[in-house]
Amino acid sequence: MSLKTRFTELLGIEYPIVQGGMMWVGRAELAAAVSNAGGLGILTALTQPTPDALRAEIDRCRTMTDKPFGVNLTILPSVNPPPYAEYRQAIIDSGIKIVETAGHKPQEHVDHFKEHGIKVVHKCTAVRHALSAERMGVDAISIDGFECAGHPGEDDIPGLILIPAAADKVKIPMIASGGFGDGRGLVAALALGADGINMGTRFCATVEAPIHDNVKQLMVKHDERDTNLIFRKLHNTARVGKSAVSDQVVEILNRPEAKFEDVAHLVRGIKGREVLETGNLDAGLFWAGQVQGLIHDIPTCAELIGRIVREAEEIISGRLRGFVA
Repeated sequence: MSLKTRFTELLGIEYPIVQGGMMWVGRAELAAAVSNAGGLGILTALTQPTPDALRAEIDRCRTMTDKPFGVNLTILPSVNPPPYAEYRQAIIDSGIKIVETAGHKPQEHVDHFKEHGIKVVHKCTAVRHALSAERMGVDAISIDGFECAGHPGEDDIPGLILIPAAADKVKIPMIASGGFGDGRGLVAALALGADGINMGTRFCATVEAPIHDNVKQLMVKHDERDTNLIFRKLHNTARVGKSAVSDQVVEILNRPEAKFEDVAHLVRGIKGREVLETGNLDAGLFWAGQVQGLIHDIPTCAELIGRIVREAEEIISGRLRGFVA
């Protein structure tokens, strides 16, 4: 079966299942596998060290799939920001038709992408941010509940409330993110008013994810309690996988006098990359959401998406239909 929603119609994909644009993970092998299975794979622009390297990665992905795939461009406030305009131009020059934006003040990027006919999906953690992005002219919203890996915002609103609250006000297509990993979640997201789901952690625990098996096996072993919220007191909350390193970060930042500088050596992005590439879990942090409690195996992307769609179909046509007298 194909699952037809406003989101699949907008982007020309078979199933309303999106692979999140994850730092160090959103590479060609994973994005192509997700797209080939009928979802939407996404490359992560800033995973590539230069705009030219991004062009090469887009070309590499095109050798692996003829299905639609997108590119994530996350804009973060920084003292020494990467050359965002050059990455943006590489995306445009490469003929990409779908971009996922996230982060700080994306207006100039959205405007430039829209000038070139690119569909923009903007990631938000609050209804007010989603409405702002809608006014900005994006084509779709990805709304992130508190369960998600990465930065869930400072409002602590879980998906069960955030998704329908956003659906009540957002008029453009919207996908739900945070806590999704199976067919039950897809059906729930659709019932709550979303047009599909975005999955990050669940796609990390797949055969094609370009990360070390130690990390994948830990996600299978973990349950829904095995995450840590860090940077709470810095008002930059982040959810990461539970480990000796993230436990240490929490302990240090719980001290009354603690500052970011006290944990900077533990949380550097390059150390997180080392974890994913070498499997040394003591090297740094890795991102993971509460959906770890629903991850019990490491399938291929095709197996995972096929399973989710079958489960969703069985629930919609079977269990739910049985409740209607």
